[in-house]
Amino acid sequence: MKAVRFHRHGGPEVLSYEDAPDPVPDSDEALVRVRACALNRLDIWARNGLPDVEIPLPHISGSDIAGSVEWVPPEEKEFRKGDQVVVNPGLGCGRCEKCLTGRDNQCRYYSIVGYGTDGGYAELVKVPRRNLVARPAGLTDAEAAAFPLVFLTAYHMLVTKARLVAGETVLVLGAGSGVGSAAIQIAKAQGARVIATAAGAEKGRKARDIGADEVIDRGSQDILEEARRLTGKRGVDVVVEHVGKATWAGSLRALAKGGRLVVCGATTGADAVTDLRYVFNRELTIYGSFMAGKGELLDAMELLRQGKVGPVVDSEFPLAKAADAQRRMESGDHFGKVVLDV
Repeated sequence: MKAVRFHRHGGPEVLSYEDAPDPVPDSDEALVRVRACALNRLDIWARNGLPDVEIPLPHISGSDIAGSVEWVPPEEKEFRKGDQVVVNPGLGCGRCEKCLTGRDNQCRYYSIVGYGTDGGYAELVKVPRRNLVARPAGLTDAEAAAFPLVFLTAYHMLVTKARLVAGETVLVLGAGSGVGSAAIQIAKAQGARVIATAAGAEKGRKARDIGADEVIDRGSQDILEEARRLTGKRGVDVVVEHVGKATWAGSLRALAKGGRLVVCGATTGADAVTDLRYVFNRELTIYGSFMAGKGELLDAMELLRQGKVGPVVDSEFPLAKAADAQRRMESGDHFGKVVLDV
């Protein structure tokens, strides 16, 4: 098969479009013919290399996969060759208490397709059979690939962790990111008021198009001051935080008394400083959020079927141009998901 692999860590130039061995699934796995694979920040981290994380080389990235079933073992009851599917990117063991109670993202052996295993920057990928999900009707290949990881993440953050309810106000950082664009829509589906941050007027317009009620231009406005002004100095009920060090202090201070901050990433750095006096004095809650259980992906897909949310595709690149696709994502100019067409 053709695949994009890296044999050493580094910049986009280490990505190589080349022949690679076809994956050979076992009886607990399925083989998927990839039609599209959306990029995630995790792809960049894996390519660059992370301290104390060993990634077997050569490696194929890609967690967000849409395609068709190429092979399943005879005992598979739900899916057959040719079925259109997306892949749940979370990999639990499937046997422990966490997995069996729907909290597979807390499995001791949890990993992610395209990070702990080879992924979707390829014509074929093998995944556990339990990770196959029927593809919703009416989506293009790119749209189907753009949905799973960011929407399951946003759903877990806002619905499962923060328990967002109608009438509350949410501050979503980074409207143009995959998680940000998904979080805006999930929050609106829950009946919340959404304040989003974006860089520039064009991204601000796109944020409003997908549901943001108010937009703060992070390039020309102070996020904390604007969040307080837009809430009559009360503060917001929930902050969706994935930026990290650069925004952390302001995110905490933007919260109303009793507010909740949910964090799923730290793009600008993990060594953020927390003033604990502010946390306990205002009775704030900080939730860590990592991926989600498969059931939450199915719940998010139900919102998709109801027309309440939808994937946002920024741009599409052929598989051979994966390096250019990653450069697009690293530039920060994108709004929504960058997708590889396979």
